Amino acid sequence: MGDAEEPTIFELSVPTRRSFSLRNSEVPSMDLSEIQSWVREEAVELPEVSERDLVAHYTRLASRNYSVDLGAYPLGSCTMKYNPKFADQVAAIDGLTNVHPLTPPEAIQGWLRLLNELEHYVCEITGMAQATLQPPAGASGELTGLLIMRAYHTSRGRKPTKVVIPDSAHGTNPASVSLAGYEAITVPSGPDGLVDLAKLRELVDEDTAGIMLTNPNTLGLFEREIREILDVIHSVDGLAYYDGANLNAIVGVARPGDMGFDIVHSNLHKTFATPHGGGGPGAGPVAVVEHLADFLPGPLPRSLDGGSSYTWVAPRRSIGRVHAFYGNAVVLARALAFMQYLGSDGLRTMSELAVLNANWLKARIADTFEVAFQQPCMHEFVVSAERLKAETGVRALDVAKALLDAGFHSPTVYFPLVVHEALMIEPTETESPQTLEAIAQALEEIVASARTDAEAVLAMPRNTPVRRLDEAMAARKPILTEDQRQ
Repeated sequence: MGDAEEPTIFELSVPTRRSFSLRNSEVPSMDLSEIQSWVREEAVELPEVSERDLVAHYTRLASRNYSVDLGAYPLGSCTMKYNPKFADQVAAIDGLTNVHPLTPPEAIQGWLRLLNELEHYVCEITGMAQATLQPPAGASGELTGLLIMRAYHTSRGRKPTKVVIPDSAHGTNPASVSLAGYEAITVPSGPDGLVDLAKLRELVDEDTAGIMLTNPNTLGLFEREIREILDVIHSVDGLAYYDGANLNAIVGVARPGDMGFDIVHSNLHKTFATPHGGGGPGAGPVAVVEHLADFLPGPLPRSLDGGSSYTWVAPRRSIGRVHAFYGNAVVLARALAFMQYLGSDGLRTMSELAVLNANWLKARIADTFEVAFQQPCMHEFVVSAERLKAETGVRALDVAKALLDAGFHSPTVYFPLVVHEALMIEPTETESPQTLEAIAQALEEIVASARTDAEAVLAMPRNTPVRRLDEAMAARKPILTEDQRQ
């Protein structure tokens, strides 16, 4: 098999092979005729492989997959930092994992206390009053926040129809606005990459329900006029929603609540010890100011006697559940362990190092690529390969593919749309100076190769299990089952 295409587990299947054997449990046998109506008429189609083949198959797949544990992952707009392994140990504690979700509250007091403490930490970090930990992802948190926004306006007899979003917003923001029943209105960025305050004033009126804003924004820039922006929204009784996808840049340094935001979602799976990507599990808690707390999804873990015991309590005007039970609970446990391990000083240092690394790398490659905006960045920055494309034909996508051969995950490309041939790079706080230097050298070598032999760069990657895929075909006609391969 070696470097050849890895077969699926079903293609490895040989009838009668087994990777396990069941012990005699001494449970009395029963006559299945008594439950015949519940018995399948056809056998379940499962792969039949030996334990040796099973382990080898998944080990080969794992070795071909690039991960946060393998090397640098400078994917902009989606913090992909290495997470300490003690969080894995926390996630495996029997007392946390072997609990049925329907267990009555009096038998899971430890879990309820854990959730209550995490809510306190989330509120302290964001500057909010109360929070729900139910949403299982950032986009779910966005929708939850917007549903709270809608419930708030409805409670006041108002029916505004539109939500303002900057043109540098995260891609999920417009979709969340639409799902919540609002119309997304785009406010353009100014030449400095920040929200154009004059344009915002022209767009906002009595029909504005609120704004969805990321600060620092997706260009890695801190909105200098954030108070003025939020004053414009509040002047028409709109609410300010903070997209916490970039929270990694400001933890312990600045709080959305102090800036004037009303609703905040945090990505625990990006900022607090759960590697992001691959479809989950995640957690996107939503925190709100005091006058919105009654609308939070319920139930919430609450103490009715000052902390001696806990139970579930539904907010008075709750929008209802947004996820079964209480979200992805083990991700929540990992986040609390991470926060308590680092403490307030450690969390601040985490953010400061993320900002330092991003600014160092931006300055280091400033002669190699055009830096989109010259002012100091936060945890990520954007450069352009437009000049390289004009001179050699090598695009941002080709640079990203070539970086794979150098042993690094590709950065985000072509986002945000306001920068042509964009490369968005987020090195995160856990990368060493040596790793940052290695990334810079790899980018320099790719550009140098493009100027001497562009065709060689266009043919990369050469050293990965698969090379360039037809991305349009993969998106439009994905092959999701073994049957479709035949």
